[in-house]
Amino acid sequence: MKIACVEPLGISKERFEQLKNHYQAAGHEFEYYMDRQESADEMTRRMKDAEVVVVSNIKLPHEVLEKCTNLKYLSVAFTGLDHIDLDYCKGHGIEVQNAAGYSTTAVCELAVGMMIDLLRQVTRMDGIIREGKGRGLFLGRELKGKTVGIVGTGAIGTATIKLLLAFGCKVLAYNRSQHEEVKKLGVEYTTLENLLKESDIVSLHVPMTPETKGLIGKRELQMMKPTALLVNTARGMVCDIEAVAEALKKGTIAGAAFDVFEQEPPLPASHCLFDTPNCLLTPHIAFATEESFAERADIVFGHVDEWLAAK
Repeated sequence: MKIACVEPLGISKERFEQLKNHYQAAGHEFEYYMDRQESADEMTRRMKDAEVVVVSNIKLPHEVLEKCTNLKYLSVAFTGLDHIDLDYCKGHGIEVQNAAGYSTTAVCELAVGMMIDLLRQVTRMDGIIREGKGRGLFLGRELKGKTVGIVGTGAIGTATIKLLLAFGCKVLAYNRSQHEEVKKLGVEYTTLENLLKESDIVSLHVPMTPETKGLIGKRELQMMKPTALLVNTARGMVCDIEAVAEALKKGTIAGAAFDVFEQEPPLPASHCLFDTPNCLLTPHIAFATEESFAERADIVFGHVDEWLAAK
């Protein structure tokens, strides 16, 4: 069979050579692309002859998939699958498997890091000292003792809870269903409305679904404390971005940090969050660490091996 990894996964040259030798020894053709190209025509060219495709977060709409008549299996090197036309895959017998769990530590560490950055104004203070200024009368705030609301208690949300408890935070949780592991940590489940009202920091960890799209909008932001912070390392469409920008400008909330947006960065120069106060932005890096990428490669190619072994 032909196996095509259609975008780079951040693996070492040594790991690439191991994979190539492994699949060639088993009688398969292995192709690994070192550059990321998102055009539909290029994706079609890279995928059209392959039975097995490994992809991360490049969009694969039905217009691409329908031209890949040999495709039987997609190993997705990503947690979310909203960039894949799953209905088309299901209707055409294409098996799809994601790489859940590879970035749990990476994402929750960035989420907590963003909280500390906002509380201590690390990014802003970096700019001040580079301007030749001093601290003045600035005082930051500590994470210890804060009430943090975790919206979504899957693997990443639960890992974030554990970190926050180690920092001495009180944690409130909201999820569609309550998890025993979270309860055993002494964390209280509550309604979304109560979580928003009581939390000093709200951190989002839900997947993108029809139910979670626009979960945090103008109404929800108005429920939050004027001193509260909002952190989103989940999915961009979970928040009404324009409502967040308005809330920051009006002082409805005190600050926000976003690693995800309504579209993949780069963002347009006119993006509504660019001129908002106390807003920390990163270009979708939460999942991207050396350690997580190494684990991701093990997971996705392990899935490929399992699928091939079953054939």
